[in-house]
Amino acid sequence: MPDNVHNKQEFDNMLEREACMSETTEDQNVRVAAICDQLITLEGPLLPILHEVQEEFGYIPDGALQTIAKKLNLSRAEVHGVASFYHDFREEKAGKHVIKICRAEACQAMGADALGDQIRRHLKVDWSQTTADRKITLEPVFCLGLCACAPAAMIDGKVVGRVSADRILQKVGS
Repeated sequence: MPDNVHNKQEFDNMLEREACMSETTEDQNVRVAAICDQLITLEGPLLPILHEVQEEFGYIPDGALQTIAKKLNLSRAEVHGVASFYHDFREEKAGKHVIKICRAEACQAMGADALGDQIRRHLKVDWSQTTADRKITLEPVFCLGLCACAPAAMIDGKVVGRVSADRILQKVGS
């Protein structure tokens, strides 16, 4: 193991990231360029392109930013600024399951903070992190529009109201 890696799980995660990168940047750039070509005629194509790239790869590969910038005649900084502004765009792949717990006021009033704390302790992650086994990503979200059924969560894209930690963990098999 390299000196900068402190445990086996960290090493396994590093190997997985490298495996994701083994699909060459050139291959990714070809696919990103094709997405750009397909959507470039839309008015304001940057967001649709970023969404499609994330759909294709599960995240926005770093090399994709330069390809998108060139295709849209923007600076890499402009593309990065947009991609980093929106919380749904990822710099690395999410886990197999994504749990988003509402942190808005109505949900907080109904116990969302305690719910989030309980889930974080159980999964041994903080907000916007993925478990060591890459199975679950936990994210905060600031309104799911289900205030009357607080606390609310989104589990793998499905909104669920009046959730408990047990119910969330059961849905993701943890």
